[in-house]
Amino acid sequence: MNHNEYLPFRSEIKEVIRHTDIEYTFRMAYHGDVKPGQFFEVSIPKFGEAPISVSGIREDSVDLTIRRVGKVTGEIFERYQGDSLFLRGPYGNGFEIENFRGKELLVIAGGTGLSPVKGVVDYFSSHMEETKGMTLIAGFKTPKDILFLEDFGKWKQAMEVILTVDCADDDTACQIGLVTQYIPKLKLKNKEETTAIVVGPPAMMRFTTQGLLDIGLKEENIWISHERKMCCGIGKCGHCKIDDTYVCLDGPVFPFTKGRKLLD
Repeated sequence: MNHNEYLPFRSEIKEVIRHTDIEYTFRMAYHGDVKPGQFFEVSIPKFGEAPISVSGIREDSVDLTIRRVGKVTGEIFERYQGDSLFLRGPYGNGFEIENFRGKELLVIAGGTGLSPVKGVVDYFSSHMEETKGMTLIAGFKTPKDILFLEDFGKWKQAMEVILTVDCADDDTACQIGLVTQYIPKLKLKNKEETTAIVVGPPAMMRFTTQGLLDIGLKEENIWISHERKMCCGIGKCGHCKIDDTYVCLDGPVFPFTKGRKLLD
């Protein structure tokens, strides 16, 4: 019998990790190859399905960080450890670790944009000998919106980390401001050879990539994740099509040289 690419498989919820009131990570049982930046279609019968980026990779599980924003995700939030969800995937082309190995790496993420690139940060935080240096700039609206707060403690021990918020109370330990304002202050060893990953809301990515170009980074050394209206995950529904490009098939990870041309 031919494999039905529309048919999901059942996956047990191994753990639920709460980050904010509306953002949880569901650690799902999974055995197989998966890359940072790829995504799964997560479904519940009678409610529908939603594309969710991989935010963590382990030998026997994947992490899916989900924001409660609608019917499907609202129902997912009613599931707990020991329950099950249905998954299809992984889909997309993801981030290739080899593209960043042996280079100075800069990762800039805004809000939930940290989720799809977290696997890259996790990998190099444990393999810093494979880089020429690494900097992470992560921005959130407020301290209450920060994702993966415990992981930041581990990352800070391995790399340069700038954690910033748009606004904060006086007792916050974060810096205040947009991620773009820290770009001119970066002390990179060789800007022309530095590689960068930028993931976040469209406006944030637009101004951030321009800021990187302004300080001397090359277009071909910048990578983005261009998640846009993905639905079926396999290029059949056309929701994510931009010109001749299907984001779910050709992306969601793109080199900036191509991603900059995908105007919505």
